[in-house]
Amino acid sequence: MGLHVLLIEDEPNIAEAIRFILSRDGFLVSTHGDGEDAVAQVHSLRPDILILDVMLPGQSGYDILGQLRQTAGFADLPVLMLTAKGQGRDRDTAARVGADMFMTKPFSNADILEAVRSLGRGCAARVAQ
Repeated sequence: MGLHVLLIEDEPNIAEAIRFILSRDGFLVSTHGDGEDAVAQVHSLRPDILILDVMLPGQSGYDILGQLRQTAGFADLPVLMLTAKGQGRDRDTAARVGADMFMTKPFSNADILEAVRSLGRGCAARVAQ
């Protein structure tokens, strides 16, 4: 079985498209659409990779990631942040809270797949150590 990806995205069409692309490539994908209890979902599911939208109902992706980075066991969780805004300050904020990668919507299927594969290679390297 492939790596487990948790996708926290509130747009159902985007979530389904990403889930389909990654599942077809062998990833196990769980989805969640609300920022309010997103941290609890990460704690419960313990994914190998997190894809996190910036703008979520209840709590922003930045706030969620900030909380996770301060929690034992999640400091090194590979995170790809997604946003409809691609301004420099958004990228800076994502980097400051600990995102490993940042991608602006819309993105191509190939781009999202390559980003998650890249994060997955990092997971494999940590397990091998």
